[in-house]
Parts: sequence; C-alpha cells; structure tokens
Amino acid sequence: MKYSEMFQVKSGDKIKLDKIDPAFTDGFKDTDGVDDKINKYTERLRALQYDLYAEGKRSLLICLQGLDAAGKDGTIAHVLGAMDPQGTRVCGFKIPSVEEASHDFLWRIEKQVPAKGEVVIFNRSHYEDVLVVRVHKTVPEEVWSNRYSLINHFEKGLAANGTHILKFYLHISSEEQLNRFQDRLDDPTRRWKISESDYKERKYWKEYTRAYEDVLRETSTGHSPWYIIPSNNKWFRNLAISQIVVEKLVSLNLKLPKPQVDISAIRRKYHQAVAEEKK
Repeated sequence: MKYSEMFQVKSGDKIKLDKIDPAFTDGFKDTDGVDDKINKYTERLRALQYDLYAEGKRSLLICLQGLDAAGKDGTIAHVLGAMDPQGTRVCGFKIPSVEEASHDFLWRIEKQVPAKGEVVIFNRSHYEDVLVVRVHKTVPEEVWSNRYSLINHFEKGLAANGTHILKFYLHISSEEQLNRFQDRLDDPTRRWKISESDYKERKYWKEYTRAYEDVLRETSTGHSPWYIIPSNNKWFRNLAISQIVVEKLVSLNLKLPKPQVDISAIRRKYHQAVAEEKK
C-alpha cells in the first residue's frame, strides 16, 4: 500500500494517537535496503522539483509538525534537503515577535507561502496557534477553536491559487522523545539545541496529544491532507515522507515550458561561433 493512503487522515476521522504505533516500520527490520529506496526517492524528488521550478505555474507547501525532538530538522536535512536551494525555502515559526503578535495570527504565515514554482517547508506553522496557545491557555477557547475554520479557509484559498499542500505530523512516543533529549546531552555538537522548555513541556504531553488529535480531525481536507508519520525510527520516517512527496509531485504531471527562442537559429549561431573560433 502507498504510504499516502496508509497514513493519510481522512476528513472527520476520530484520531486517537495512543492507538497509532510510532515505532511502525511496515515490516522493515532495519535500514537494510531502505537507504537505497530513500536515495531513489530523493533523486526523483530533485528532478521533480526542478520541473516544478521550471514550469512556474504551481507550488508546494510542506508543513512539519510534531512535539519537541520529533524530527522536523532531520526530515528537512535528510529528505527535503535533496532539493535545489534555488526554488526552495525553509521557514521556521517560533514565538511571534511583537510586530507579528499585533496582527492576525495568519499575517506572518501569509508572507511566507510559496510563489509559483517554489517549494516552501514550514518548520512548525500556523498550527502553533491552535496548539501552544490552547495547551498554555494564553488565549480563550472561543478564540483558538474558531481558528480551525479560518485555517481551512486560508488553505482552501492557497489551493485555489495553485499551491499544493502536504502536512506531516511526526509521531513519536514519550520514551523516544526522552531518548533523543539524552542523545543531545551526550553529543557536544547537538547540545546547542537543548533548552529548559524541552523538559518543562513534557508535563503537557497529554494536553498536546489531545490538541493534535483535534487539529488532525478538524483540518485534514482533500486539498490539504494531514499524514501521521510513525517517527520513532528516523529512517522509516524519511522513507515514508520522501515517497509521499514524490507521489504528490508526480501526480501534478509537470511539464517543462517550451523555449522562448528559436532553437534552430540559436544552434546556427552556435555553430557559426565555433567555426569563427577555429579560424
């Protein structure tokens, strides 16, 4: 089965994340054979992104969400990093600045959506405004609960303008998160990623889980689907996401634009130039 079918949240699905195995690997025991599959997908991804950029008519928005240490940075580096930086951007959304907080919650998001021909990856996204604010009760329920419909309307508008949207929830267990925190402590090159909030936020695990379940149920649509990716094993996460992104781009039936010049005339000039150089 395609991972796009296996992991997609259908509109209105009642999601229970504790019933979904974050260590699922579809029968693969380890990375044996998987790395070759990932390499093939990333090579294909590079070629398809080139076609998207050259065509210049449509765009792709990829949203990555998950709890701390779920693997958002790793996904960008190992899967999406295969794409050409020309025509690709990564945008991270942290605590809103004073200016951003003085506007509607979608204001800072709208400025970063992809232009035609572009792929943009959101490392966290507008969904923080129905997650963090809910868990920490920084805005009233009547405010954040109304944002589901605003987000759906916003994404519908993007789709109508030619932006295709893929949203990935990177699903890890509480135990795996703690292991990854320990890995950061043990690795001097990764200690810069450690913050006290990582551990403080763990006490809200159940609250975040419930918030994500509502997000997945309320905002997965045909034009902007959510995929729950089992992510305890980074290699399987990379395999699943690379396959889904490639499948989406293939479905667009991308076409390279026709030359804007007379190729025969340009070829004649080339041969004339070569001949002149040989004289």
